[in-house]
Amino acid sequence: MSVRKRQWTTPNGVEKSAWVVDYIDTAGNRRLKTFAKKKEADAFAATASVEVREGVHVADGASVTVEKAGKLWIASGETAGLERSTIDQRKSHIEHHIKPLIGGTLLSKLTVPGVRDFEDKLRSNGRSPAMTKKVITSLGSIFADANERGLATRNPVRDIRGGRKGRERRAEKRQKGRVEVGVDIPTREEIKALVAALEGNWRPLLITLIFTGMRSSELRALRWQDVDFKRGEITVRQRVDQYKELGPPKSEAGVRTIPVPPLVVNALKEFKLKQSNQASVVFANPDGDSRSHSNVVTKGLQPAMVRAGVTIPTGKLDKHGAPILKAKYTGLHALRHFYASWLINRKEDGGLGLPAKMVQERLGHASIVMTMDVYGHLFPRSDDGTELAQAANILLS
Repeated sequence: MSVRKRQWTTPNGVEKSAWVVDYIDTAGNRRLKTFAKKKEADAFAATASVEVREGVHVADGASVTVEKAGKLWIASGETAGLERSTIDQRKSHIEHHIKPLIGGTLLSKLTVPGVRDFEDKLRSNGRSPAMTKKVITSLGSIFADANERGLATRNPVRDIRGGRKGRERRAEKRQKGRVEVGVDIPTREEIKALVAALEGNWRPLLITLIFTGMRSSELRALRWQDVDFKRGEITVRQRVDQYKELGPPKSEAGVRTIPVPPLVVNALKEFKLKQSNQASVVFANPDGDSRSHSNVVTKGLQPAMVRAGVTIPTGKLDKHGAPILKAKYTGLHALRHFYASWLINRKEDGGLGLPAKMVQERLGHASIVMTMDVYGHLFPRSDDGTELAQAANILLS
């Protein structure tokens, strides 16, 4: 590998010079790479010589653009049998975020500063912090796939994440905060009012959700064969995606059996007797298919919240000058949060007082860390004033 200075005169008589790195790549092909400054050429030569020796060097001429690598990444996912929604998300990230800004850039030329610049452009062009993070994660996965194909030697996204991982976690915790009763989690009084206001086919559905904490995708995929009326249990064995396609839960922890109170059992028994069709799922729409998530939220949950008086003002007035109200909790996850708090709360406070591990299993969390990160502050403290006084008295007696 050599570094030499090249000088020439343009047709207009202007003398110019550049520094050329002349080397043989891992495939035995001769490569020439030009730089304006000697220090840049020397730096490239030092890095390339190591990469060639280790057999991982990819020359610009053998590299592909980010857009091309993205298509290969999508093809990898399709071959691996990823869910349709996951493939669609990959395509959306590439088409709407990655391709317009860096789609034509060669992987070999995209460095850590280049990724940082891309990240800044995403934010300045109106992408939310959450979307920016998702797109950068997709870019890192594109590089990882390209690394395996021998189209790239480094993953600049991984290099950035490795240095900021701790800072990101702390920032996320500050930004996300803890779920709060009355803000993210319905209070006991609000749940009582909601249950009293439930009616029609929405009553068994929402009661089941309140007292099982199932994810929306799990609830909408529930089958009658997974409801054990004698034992008072519901087993989660499948989920439904946004295209109404049924499949297994995303993790092994998602498959679980949840004990339910008689209120749920009776509501489901009555609901089954009223069903005239033989739908494949319990909470089917009139066509016998799984309901959509938005249908459950807008037609079931939110109107029930309004009827129950669990509302907040919209800031608007109707034609009579009265304030227009809307549902206080607008998503089904609020009921999952309530279920978690019900499992955690002490029995004297109307809860079940379960230990953290059992709460994790009932919620279907893959890790106890996930459970504690979201709900750890809800567990009763064992070092309250009364117990501290008793311990001090015993110690000093």
